[in-house]
Amino acid sequence: MREALAAAADAAAAGDVPVGAVVVRDGAVLTRASNRTVRDQDPTAHAELLAIRDASRLLGRWRLDDCTLVVTLEPCAMCAGAVVLSRLGRVVFGAWDDKAGMAGSVDDLVRHPRLNHRPEVTAGVLAEECGELLTGFFKSRR
Repeated sequence: MREALAAAADAAAAGDVPVGAVVVRDGAVLTRASNRTVRDQDPTAHAELLAIRDASRLLGRWRLDDCTLVVTLEPCAMCAGAVVLSRLGRVVFGAWDDKAGMAGSVDDLVRHPRLNHRPEVTAGVLAEECGELLTGFFKSRR
């Protein structure tokens, strides 16, 4: 999670919402990404999607069942869908997202019983620190 927090700080420094993500396999970080929606003017450039895409390219496969996504904020619907479609084995996130979270807050898309894949989910890892980064960012914008 510390590596994801560092990526989130990079996003904040560049004016993007501070969310960071890493994909881990066998205890090693494969990829690291931060939100790039503002920098790229791309609404799909969430940290999770970028990290998943990079991991798939690096491994030469779309199935990431032996990988873990670590992200500072609970995934939204788009990112939760990517988690399921990429068959990630596990998702670890920091702060809960009561407005858009799809791993237990608003709904639970990542573990929906009708979908063909349901990763293990660990929530609340360094939640306070992850949440403070987001709160501080938005407070400075208001």
